[in-house]
Amino acid sequence: MAAALEEAQVSYEELSDLEQEFDDVETEIIRQQYALSKPLYARRAELVAKIPNFWPLVLEQAPMDIDEYIQPSDSAILLSSLKSLSVSRFELDEDEKNGDPRSIAIRFEFAENEHFEDTVLEKKFWWRQSKDGYAGLVSEPVPIKWKPGKDLTEGLLDLAKAVYDEQVAQPKQDKKDKKAKVPLTEKQKALKEKMDQTGMGGVSFFAWFGYIGEYISAEESKQAIEEEREERRKRKAGEPVPKKDDEDEEMEDDDDDDELEEDLDIFPTGDAVAMAIADDLWPGALKYFIQAQEQDGASELDFETDEEDEEDDEEDEEAASRPQKKHKGSKN
Repeated sequence: MAAALEEAQVSYEELSDLEQEFDDVETEIIRQQYALSKPLYARRAELVAKIPNFWPLVLEQAPMDIDEYIQPSDSAILLSSLKSLSVSRFELDEDEKNGDPRSIAIRFEFAENEHFEDTVLEKKFWWRQSKDGYAGLVSEPVPIKWKPGKDLTEGLLDLAKAVYDEQVAQPKQDKKDKKAKVPLTEKQKALKEKMDQTGMGGVSFFAWFGYIGEYISAEESKQAIEEEREERRKRKAGEPVPKKDDEDEEMEDDDDDDELEEDLDIFPTGDAVAMAIADDLWPGALKYFIQAQEQDGASELDFETDEEDEEDDEEDEEAASRPQKKHKGSKN
């Protein structure tokens, strides 16, 4: 690929900058769409609030990207206790012009249930960018006040929160000082052991509230975005852009850190599930509700048909068991 670019006299940086401009346009579209659709979602919320079990029925029809993570025990709570679900672009709500529209908050409202005391569980996802070039959704663990013996995550969520708090409290180590791997703390060991015992196939959907992603602070993200914009500006103006020192070494160190963070994330695909809720389930809620109604109607029709068939079979059996009357003119 490098040879092809050299022959075409097009640099990788030029292609990367153009791709970033496409991303900027898509981000601006999200910003405008949110402003235009916000009053419509408010009207929808008023209407669906009058429909019993609207959101449980919607969630029952959830696309595979979400449904595959919902265990039977999770489904029992979601279908019996979920009162409302909503998605907001909370940074835009705080600052319409400067907020990042890719940051989302997903809010679940519950009726009283036997598993936890919370009536509201809200998880925020911030769109952040690191200095090594990574960009995506990051979050913080959201604790759940489980009732005694009712923790569907079996302690995973609590351990994830404890490890996260421990990580945040530690001063960030300079990349140049990372010559040797730092041993796991006692809390990290406990979390890793619990994850190994559980296995990802049996993790409750409520472990999703423990998703973290990468540890990227708001300050680091802001600085990384500003530096990238400045580099793009210089390249566009034909100004020289100095290469960063020890870039390869820093990338190698970051890879080691990323491995550790991924190993200790109790729901590694949490960002994908968040996007599936925000971009599919939330805007398509009416569609999924109608599907649920149609499916329910089809089930009732099948039930009625089965009942009619059974009645017909019973009538045929009764007719066959009754003695037949002889017609006039018949022979004995």
